[in-house]
Amino acid sequence: MGRLVPAVTRAFDILELFLEGDGTLSSPEITRRLQLPRTTTHELVSTLTARNYLVPAPDQPGRYRLGVRAYQLGSRYAEQLDLAAEGHQVARELVDTCGETVHVAVLEDADVIYIAKVDSTRAVRMVSATGRRLPAHCTAVGKMLLAALPEYELDERLEGRELTAMTPGSLSDPDALRAALAEIRILGVAVEQQESNPDVSCVAAPVRDRSGRVVAALSVSVPAHRWTEDRENELTALAVKGANQLSVRLGHRFVR
Repeated sequence: MGRLVPAVTRAFDILELFLEGDGTLSSPEITRRLQLPRTTTHELVSTLTARNYLVPAPDQPGRYRLGVRAYQLGSRYAEQLDLAAEGHQVARELVDTCGETVHVAVLEDADVIYIAKVDSTRAVRMVSATGRRLPAHCTAVGKMLLAALPEYELDERLEGRELTAMTPGSLSDPDALRAALAEIRILGVAVEQQESNPDVSCVAAPVRDRSGRVVAALSVSVPAHRWTEDRENELTALAVKGANQLSVRLGHRFVR
């Protein structure tokens, strides 16, 4: 990496401050929070304002907010995002960490479609494959995505649909499924124990876009003989971490 330019670094530090709070700041606040000389803050804010990265906040004298140029850059970045490609990259990094199979899936009707899959470093027999469609109620990613739906939309997707079982462990009773989805909403993760594959268990976490909407789910799968309470806890943390990383790549900003 080449030498960082201090003035550019400080300009980005200023812009990133606007990601917090109500999105408006005054020059004295910027000076205090970044420990910059007042003249430096004034020059940087003046430059960013001249280039439309900052604009005076309406009806708030002396305060600034992000300008249209920042929005244009963010929009162009969003246009270039590819959920499948970003998901594959995060999945590969996660597999390098845990050695287990990682999936990313999206919801279509009441099914899931796998858009990214990176296999375990150890041979595992899976029913999933990139592009394959499976019943959402039988998978961790699917249950995670169903749980994220508004109640009325969940009703629409499940109305008149037979909950076909893929294994003896599948949730084929509508009331049992709804109870499981209610628990998933509380926990924030979904667990599947041999529900789509009699030999595999997995845990899934939600992936959000920049609006905060759940657009996908990421799961980590493990053979049933390696599924222990400790391993479940470990993989749950990794699934959440991977899903959060993918969310950030999609422009989501987590509130601290």
